[in-house]
Amino acid sequence: MFESLSKRLGDAFDKMRRRGALSEADVDAALREVRVAFLEADVALPVVKDFIAQVKEKAVGEDVLKSVTPAQMVIKIVNDHLIEMLGKEPEALNLSGVPPVVVLMAGLQGSGKTTTTAKLAKFLTEKSRKKVLMASLDVYRPAAQEQLAILGRQIDVETVPIVEGEDPVTITKRAQKIARQEGYDVLLLDTAGRLHIDDKLMDEVKAVKDQSQALETLLVADAMTGQDAANVAKVFNERVGVTGIILTRVDGDARGGAALSMRSVSGAPIKFMGLGEKIHQMETFHPDRIAQRILGMGDVVSLVEKAAETIDQEEADKLSAKMQKGQFDLGDMATQLKQVSKMGGLSSLMGFLPGVDKFKDKIAKAGVDDSLVKRQIAIIQSMTRREKKYPKILNASRKKRVASGAGVTVQEINKLLKQFKDMSMMMKKMNKLGKKGMLRQGLKGLMPNNV
Repeated sequence: MFESLSKRLGDAFDKMRRRGALSEADVDAALREVRVAFLEADVALPVVKDFIAQVKEKAVGEDVLKSVTPAQMVIKIVNDHLIEMLGKEPEALNLSGVPPVVVLMAGLQGSGKTTTTAKLAKFLTEKSRKKVLMASLDVYRPAAQEQLAILGRQIDVETVPIVEGEDPVTITKRAQKIARQEGYDVLLLDTAGRLHIDDKLMDEVKAVKDQSQALETLLVADAMTGQDAANVAKVFNERVGVTGIILTRVDGDARGGAALSMRSVSGAPIKFMGLGEKIHQMETFHPDRIAQRILGMGDVVSLVEKAAETIDQEEADKLSAKMQKGQFDLGDMATQLKQVSKMGGLSSLMGFLPGVDKFKDKIAKAGVDDSLVKRQIAIIQSMTRREKKYPKILNASRKKRVASGAGVTVQEINKLLKQFKDMSMMMKKMNKLGKKGMLRQGLKGLMPNNV
């Protein structure tokens, strides 16, 4: 997400940094590029105008232009206003009502509403320790109710039994009764969508909201639709009243205009964002972290959180002990590669690292992508236990056998073995230096001339 926007902004800010001292004309030129970058990213024009006006007012002040690092000051002002545009602080789901708290899921057809309902149920069950019940009110789309029931079984969350011929309001009443009787904390109502906004859709959502007295009305909007997503949010908020937005398919939107426009155009905060089709791929929306990603500063906090959630600590401790004893083998390397895949793959992880945008072309040319990790895992899995433990025994005939089993070339096996050898050498040096040596010499102590 935000790839094209990050690149354009990065280029504009690099020009400013190279100038050193800045004049008002330099700031104007940079802000013109920021404006074009936002418009190309499909950010709504009124939002862009307002943003540029606010940034310019502060950026051309005497304190900025005469400061020691004026370019950094301008970037900080842009960063602060981006956070403000996106909503300042992350807004949590309001579940403080009397159980069962009702959360209404609304949106157009095709926005990913049913999958997002299941994602939210999983999120609330695992992270908030809530007992969740889901109910599908979509009586129009073929197999929509069955789809939610299947997703419910996958994540071990109950769904309201399907009764043929019931209308959405009747299903809502029955769902509330079951939720009360069986002691559920949260009831998620997955409403029907339409291909476009019409009175029938709005009347139905309003009737369900009035019946359920929903504490939260969440609009599920597709980030790929750009400005349309922001306009849909505006209309839903005016007609029904939206307390929050879940932005889906964020991983597929290189421009990011929907996220940047949403808060300003609709007045409703983005509470979550969906980052893929898998049921666990949804996270809380943090305006400050998103602003840092847009400006190429990375998001190390989210990366650490992702690692903490997905990495098996016991396994990590065992691996660490093996590394310290110099017993790291190709089987351990495969375990590490699997953890990378579990965390969303290389492309996902690189999006969290500062300054990666500038090297994306070089990374792509080198063939470093998610398929590389899968091929490397396949190579190691095609080896015998002895070969994993003692890579030196991999002669030409063994390599040919492994290549055939993994569906790769012998050259790829050689690259993997070199990568493994480099990792092993670095680990030996780290053990040799010890903690004190590492603190004293830092990375310099790991360089070849320091053996």
